[in-house]
Amino acid sequence: MKKILAAITGIGGYVPDYVLTNKELEKMVDTNDEWIKSRTGISERHILIEPGKATSDLAVAAAERLLDQLQIDPMEIDLIICATVTEDMSFPDTGTLICHKLGAKKAFGFDIHAACSGFLYALTVGAQFIQTGMYKKVMVIGADKMSSIVDYTDRATCILFGDGAGAVMLEPSTDGNGIVDSALYGDGEGKDVLYMKAGGSLNPTTHETVDRKEHFLFQDGRPVFKKAVAGMVSAVQEIMTRNELTKDDIDWVVPHQANMRIITSVAGMLDMPLDKVMINIERYGNTTAATIPLCLWDYKDKLKKGDNLILTAFGGGYTWGATYVKWAF
Repeated sequence: MKKILAAITGIGGYVPDYVLTNKELEKMVDTNDEWIKSRTGISERHILIEPGKATSDLAVAAAERLLDQLQIDPMEIDLIICATVTEDMSFPDTGTLICHKLGAKKAFGFDIHAACSGFLYALTVGAQFIQTGMYKKVMVIGADKMSSIVDYTDRATCILFGDGAGAVMLEPSTDGNGIVDSALYGDGEGKDVLYMKAGGSLNPTTHETVDRKEHFLFQDGRPVFKKAVAGMVSAVQEIMTRNELTKDDIDWVVPHQANMRIITSVAGMLDMPLDKVMINIERYGNTTAATIPLCLWDYKDKLKKGDNLILTAFGGGYTWGATYVKWAF
């Protein structure tokens, strides 16, 4: 009996219409276009500005594009996993709200909260439901409305983040194409350098926490940079060694789009040419859990069945890892 893998059979992406450019940020904080581009590689980011719209709306827009591509009815979906750190509310979970808004009435949903590594975690979890034979159609979504937790008076962080969502469908495959392997890690030592202080059970919301701006994300860039590069490189190398892959075997590296300097550093340490690295940070910024699926969406016309992809990410806390995918369509 041939081994069952969870194959990515379709991809959908969505970013809001409103574009926040570096020039506009110059009017908001002490920064400039050249400084932002030279340090981050970002020129613009998309922001969800419509009142009453949340992360689930970004996710549903991406999911609808995916379903349209595959010509699948929402009632055929078994499970929806949403990777996000900007859930609509503490509960119900955003995955369940997506099921409702999408009309996936035979599915259940849940969230994975692993910051920028969330999509990799969710992809790996979703693959298990397919490989065991429990489900046939699992939708995995990375979505974040980062503008909801960004302090637009903090020039160190407001230049980095944008809003967006990407969705993939996982289905059983026996032709060798699909999610082959993952190396995922987590270490809470980063809790003081990349985090949001208030809003959880440790520091519940009060007037004081709001006044102290503790409901915005905080990042100490230098230690995060070093850990991000080291974590992604080591995870990719582990995957390559375990699966006996050389750099010539890899068609694409798909890194989390955190910062162009991080991306180029990872590529350099892997001795991987940049023309084999998916990059779209210039147009979207860091959309957290959405960066990797948005890259796959942008590059889908360049992908061929059987291509070897290694996805890699690093996120707050810390979380990090890499996933080996053989492209299925």
